[in-house]
Amino acid sequence: MNGAADDLVAGASAGSDMGSAKSETWLWIAQRASAALLAVCVLAHLLTIIYAVRHGLTGAAILGRTRGNAAWLAFYVLYVFAIAVHAPIGLRTLCQEWLGWRNASLNWFMSAVALALFVFGLRAAWAVFA
Repeated sequence: MNGAADDLVAGASAGSDMGSAKSETWLWIAQRASAALLAVCVLAHLLTIIYAVRHGLTGAAILGRTRGNAAWLAFYVLYVFAIAVHAPIGLRTLCQEWLGWRNASLNWFMSAVALALFVFGLRAAWAVFA
């Protein structure tokens, strides 16, 4: 191993730090970038809900508009991706600060959380599309 991977493992072994300043900086950037993307996606999602409610659209009518629509699929895949990046990074920080969980198992667990969010989110997006 080399670079950030060595720093992350070395930091986890020492027990005092989860990783290098470089890897923590990349996580910080990913958290902020995914937050910006989520802000746009949440706004679009809420505006769509408001439109549907005000126009009396039923669930069937909404699915009729989203089924087979590649643009809606792309939007929800992007939305799911942003969630799968953002949430585990935030949870990782909470686990470090509140639980004192600072070893490598935290990173593995959060990777599993990210994967689960992405897989289940894609499944939901596909259900709306197919």
